[in-house]
Amino acid sequence: MEIIRHGDFDRYWQRQADKGEDAGVSEAVQAILEAVKTGGDVALRALCQRFDTVPAQWIFPAAQLEEAWRSLHTTDAELAAALQEAADHIARFADQQKAQCADFDYEMAPGLWTGQRVRAVEKAAIYAPAGRFPLISSVLMGVIPAVRAGVSEVFVLSPPLKNGRPHPHIMAAAFCAGAHFLCALGGAQALAAAAFGTETIPRADLIAGPGNKYVACAKRLLFGQVGIDFVAGPTDLLIIADDKAPVQITAADMAAQAEHDPDARARALVESGEYAAKLALELQQQALAFPSAQASLDAGGLIIVYDTPDSACRIANTIAPEHLALHLRDAEQWVPALHNYGSLFIGTAAAQALGDYSAGINHTLPTGGTARFTGGLSVRHFLKTTTTLRCAQGSGFDSACKAAALIAQKEGLTAHAASVRLRRETEV
Repeated sequence: MEIIRHGDFDRYWQRQADKGEDAGVSEAVQAILEAVKTGGDVALRALCQRFDTVPAQWIFPAAQLEEAWRSLHTTDAELAAALQEAADHIARFADQQKAQCADFDYEMAPGLWTGQRVRAVEKAAIYAPAGRFPLISSVLMGVIPAVRAGVSEVFVLSPPLKNGRPHPHIMAAAFCAGAHFLCALGGAQALAAAAFGTETIPRADLIAGPGNKYVACAKRLLFGQVGIDFVAGPTDLLIIADDKAPVQITAADMAAQAEHDPDARARALVESGEYAAKLALELQQQALAFPSAQASLDAGGLIIVYDTPDSACRIANTIAPEHLALHLRDAEQWVPALHNYGSLFIGTAAAQALGDYSAGINHTLPTGGTARFTGGLSVRHFLKTTTTLRCAQGSGFDSACKAAALIAQKEGLTAHAASVRLRRETEV
């Protein structure tokens, strides 16, 4: 666990920024995308044999998902109840978000009406990893906002297990969330199939959901062919803690973040060197209990000692973490100065794990500093905002025509100018 002072942060962060994407990953993914684009189901089968398992069937319809959901009530009723509670919260939060995206008509000036129409995309694919851990929560986080947005067809992409079937918890969660069917495909080839369409896999308008570096690279390369939520890399957490924060809780949150993946990054901004030493020691102890977190903590765990709240906020805004947690006595007072994060957890009681699973906010969030310019997955990703224009004779219409014709003329687009002038000269 590396400990640095605030004055060393800029040099440290620049070294991290200089690390680019593995060129080998991009080349491998590009080859997979091309193979699926040209080879369809035949190429998919070959790629499944190479990377995963050939599924027992490509498509698992809603009836089979419902069967998995009913089975879960028998085999693990507590998990079924927890999934239902989380799903209800996520749906209610998505409904609140959608309520902010409304149609409107506005009279800009006499004879000039502008408007907005908000419509859902028609087909959305939600990727749900099932490698080291079957991320059943990611099914809820992706499918439910799409369903609440009004997407006509929502399906899940998730790799099959060795038996050729998706993980039963993934299937159950897909039904609970309202998915219409599930495609037993994983990796870059799954995204290619949904982006291009094959003989059996429908073409999606938008793909959302987290994945490994190959999935993230595929989303980046496919953008334009298909819509995406955003390109997400390894998960990350930054905690700002003062000396009064319970060191066990701060360490527990960092260990929880680190257990995701060896490339996950758990970091803390702390008030003093004494607290930093205590936190490092506590992390060593907790890593014994959670050995899956050790590789990540060794590779990229970081504790930064800040000198003032202003310097702490500057560093936090520079890192732009996926998750930003405030383990502070006066956490609310820090909020206005913090701008760049995927989700903000205000106060020590606000566990990141609650956001990951059951509180209702989405856990599919921007990583790797991309919170500087984008937010997390939401109902808005599945909505298109289109604009409308209606015109009639009036002073506003006449003035807008004059302005448009003049600007077009100055740009050298004389046909544009002529088309506007005709409307002033002709009764329409």
